[in-house]
Amino acid sequence: MDNHIAAVELEKAYRLLNHGPTVLVSAEHDGVDNVMAAAWSCALDFAPPKVTVVLDKATKTRELVEHSGCFVLQVPNAAQLALTQAVGSSSLSAAPDKLQQAGVHLFRMDDYRLPFVSGCSAWLACRLIPELHNQQTYDLFIGEVVAAWADTRVFRNGHWDFEHAGPQWRSLHYIAGGQYYAIGEALHARDGKPD
Repeated sequence: MDNHIAAVELEKAYRLLNHGPTVLVSAEHDGVDNVMAAAWSCALDFAPPKVTVVLDKATKTRELVEHSGCFVLQVPNAAQLALTQAVGSSSLSAAPDKLQQAGVHLFRMDDYRLPFVSGCSAWLACRLIPELHNQQTYDLFIGEVVAAWADTRVFRNGHWDFEHAGPQWRSLHYIAGGQYYAIGEALHARDGKPD
């Protein structure tokens, strides 16, 4: 495991998604790994920490999540822009070598059989909380975060530190049609009063 990857306390796991980044969703079932990009995900609860993510019925990743009952949300960064666009624009069903073509390198964390995407800024291992009505009607999946990690070069002491990390570490925020924004500068409100 990369020596820059450190565990994040579950009580602070929501902070990894609270700023609304595009995420990579990965899952594995029966020896098949896949990764897709998702713009619609968010933190849902604190204790235990929960997340939501929209997984379209047409995606192979959704099928893997439904069969395995677990998935990983990871926060890609500006250095992974092309990778993020590639895994969000092609299907494993149509392109069996999708991950190789996109330059995805997977690794495993101790005690977790899940596929984790190398080079990301954060990873949340999740157990699916089955809510069949939400899944079938709204494509909305809920996961309980069972473990979380972040790269200490951009997340430390329970907080993002984008302002001190290089621009390649900025999180991606999808708009439409292949357009993304990277997270901007930090602004601080003090005691609810303008500076």
